[in-house]
Amino acid sequence: MTPNGAFTVGFILIALALGVGGPRGLAVLIALTLAFAVIEVRGASLVALRRAAIVVLPLAAFMGIVWVGIVGESPAQIAADAVGTRAAALVYVAKLCGRLFFIVLVIQLVFLRFRDLTPLRLVRALALPGAAKRMLVITLSLIATLRHAIDRAHIALIAAGTLTRTPSLRNLVHSWRLIQAVWLSAVTIMLGRMRDKWPVENTIARLDDTLLNADPQWLAGDDRIWLPISLGAAVVILVADRIGGAL
Repeated sequence: MTPNGAFTVGFILIALALGVGGPRGLAVLIALTLAFAVIEVRGASLVALRRAAIVVLPLAAFMGIVWVGIVGESPAQIAADAVGTRAAALVYVAKLCGRLFFIVLVIQLVFLRFRDLTPLRLVRALALPGAAKRMLVITLSLIATLRHAIDRAHIALIAAGTLTRTPSLRNLVHSWRLIQAVWLSAVTIMLGRMRDKWPVENTIARLDDTLLNADPQWLAGDDRIWLPISLGAAVVILVADRIGGAL
């Protein structure tokens, strides 16, 4: 399966997740996503599930406290000026967080499908304009820079005795120092790259040459299977609940 085909399938799944309205369509969508995960991503699907849970669970807890615990009614009930219930607020939070979990999961599945490729090779394989590819590569570089800055700042603060290696009250009290150190480290690194390193090495011109000489592939390998299946499932999902309701 090519990166272009996988990203297209992922886009279709996310679009369907935002538009699906009933249980029948949702069941088809979940079945299609599970099939993609089991066949294409395999064991790494567990990694995608864990990452999606790490992203969504804190938000779900926060929204539960706000909407279920404090507000006690859903936004629709507030807009209609109707009597609100905590059950409706819970349903609202569950639907919103469930969709977000699904979106993060699909994104992780698509990227983990090509976990053997380097980020640069993955971006080169995408059928995107050169400017978009350049922006993606620089963004990924910034993410990697931020991760290195976090590691460096964390180690430095542990060595200085400001933070501890294990969770503690000291870490909570001095967490602002870690944020400040990470920010200063990331800014310093990026300024050094943009002002000195990239111009001297002619990085942008070399990057453009690497990206523009790529030959993205479409409809190769398993793309011929997954794209028709995804489009067919999209039609089924869009009409499933309407037909069920009419019956």
